[in-house]
Amino acid sequence: MRKALLVLFVFCTSASVYAQFNPENLPHNLTQEEIDNARNQVFAVSNTRGITTPPPFTNVRNMAEWEEIQVLVVAWTSYPTILKQIVANARLECEVVILAENPATTENYLLGNNGGGPFSDLNNVTILDATYDSVWMRDYFANSVYADEVGELFLVDWIYNRPRPEDDASPQYVADYLGIDMYCTTDTPYDLMNTGGNYMTDGFGKAFASELILDENNGTATGWGPMHPDQSESEIDEIFSMYMGIDEYIKMDILPYDGIHHIDMHMKLLDEETLLVGEYPEGISDGPQINANIEYVLSNFQSKWGTDFKVHRIPMPPSTSGNWPSTPWPNTASYRTYTNSVFINKTVLVPTYREEYDTTAMRIYSELLPGYTIVPIDCDNQPDNIISASGALHCITHSVGVDEPLLISHQPLPDTYEYASPYEVNAYMNHVQGVDFAFMYWKTDLADDYNEVPMSNIGDNTWQANIPAQPIGTRVYYYVHGVAADGKQLSRPITAPAGYWSFDILATINVNEVENASFKPAFPNPAGAITCIPVVMLSSAKGSMTLEDVTGRVVMDIYSGQFPMGESKYFFDASSLASGAYLIRLQVGNTSVSQRVMVN
Repeated sequence: MRKALLVLFVFCTSASVYAQFNPENLPHNLTQEEIDNARNQVFAVSNTRGITTPPPFTNVRNMAEWEEIQVLVVAWTSYPTILKQIVANARLECEVVILAENPATTENYLLGNNGGGPFSDLNNVTILDATYDSVWMRDYFANSVYADEVGELFLVDWIYNRPRPEDDASPQYVADYLGIDMYCTTDTPYDLMNTGGNYMTDGFGKAFASELILDENNGTATGWGPMHPDQSESEIDEIFSMYMGIDEYIKMDILPYDGIHHIDMHMKLLDEETLLVGEYPEGISDGPQINANIEYVLSNFQSKWGTDFKVHRIPMPPSTSGNWPSTPWPNTASYRTYTNSVFINKTVLVPTYREEYDTTAMRIYSELLPGYTIVPIDCDNQPDNIISASGALHCITHSVGVDEPLLISHQPLPDTYEYASPYEVNAYMNHVQGVDFAFMYWKTDLADDYNEVPMSNIGDNTWQANIPAQPIGTRVYYYVHGVAADGKQLSRPITAPAGYWSFDILATINVNEVENASFKPAFPNPAGAITCIPVVMLSSAKGSMTLEDVTGRVVMDIYSGQFPMGESKYFFDASSLASGAYLIRLQVGNTSVSQRVMVN
């Protein structure tokens, strides 16, 4: 066991000044009272909590949110009706650990009629007597990391970017309870300040953040008292690499109207290559900057498989009066978001606001995550209007991964025009004791049973099997399953067999090729949001690219200008288009290249 505490505040006046802060009054951002008091105090980071040297392991790996977890953690304070719903659903999937300053009061609330009715028992719920400042668990709790990719589990904690010392110290309660070592980026030269809402990873060394991470480690005053750690961008990247195995850290411009600059307020990784991104009406609020950030990601970075990220859009609802987040923040519409959801094994909790938008959001989640139990939780109405405090469900939860995970990763097969040859399925599987067996299951009708196909180990932890060729018009459903040497079993998607991946066998289309220009197939196809169009030019030339409907009418100008030699990528947003068939046309001189794309 490692001893607390990570953060100490050395006060010029009595430390009892913090006793005046009621956790129920602390929003996601800082109160003016916090700022005023903190500016008169000296902030010191202690190395008496956790381990302040880098983890002494090779190939460390920070888990992704959709991986298997053993514990979900919350702090019992503000928004008890929401917390009770989280606990009620989460304890069906894993142990729920509740930090509580008054465990008896928390237990009575769970067993009482408040917040939607009583629990019949507290099975799978552990209440720890703890001290903390606020409910915003995502931001101040530690991250689950594995040695040697799937080996020893440990936690990594950073300096919390708020003057809330009890929050910052609280991860130690859970580390001690679970008997897990905790490494802390609290001491020079590895001191690092961060917040969990501004961080997400694919589980394979790639992470996303806003440039808030640079601002909070630039060596200047914080605005609420202490100094930020003094780390360059390359030094920040090195700390993330050493402590969490992050080798590619993608940083996007901050949004002008999101006052806390946390990326979980407008985007979410659903798997290793899929981004769910909030969408405003054209030109509204943070919409232009979000779109620019996504275009930056698509143009400069790729998934772990060396392919472009898939982007799906989900609405960002306005206030009941029709207002959107704007300046001056925060005295405008609340930052209503559906991306602030949380994975809990086979369940996803999604914040909701108003039925006219909620219906669309829940449909999108159900379509993108088949087999998951999608649970809506109201975050916009009384008695617990949490979104008015700039946060929702992801912001007030965090998780701890399982010991000795069975790691399975697979790039889902895309739609294809191939109908004569089998479809090769490759899956990466790793376990600390090795993987003994693997299977692939497939079918072409959801009402049928799956066909079981043993997978072969082809080396480098990769297992392979084939799905037989299928006729044009077929939709194939499939999943993979691994069995470790110690008997542990896991499927991917984790919800299989209720959940699955799918792909369609498409009719061959006529993709014209001219002397200088050609298309590669646009993807995703069918399209529903951001769609990528790869173009190959034998030499640079001026031209234009448009999208036409079935009547030949141009419905969108995609690009006009110089096309460079070689392969380049262009994008259009299909979310505003009616369902049906469209034609992408590339005009170069007197000749054109065209291909069909379906919008669903």
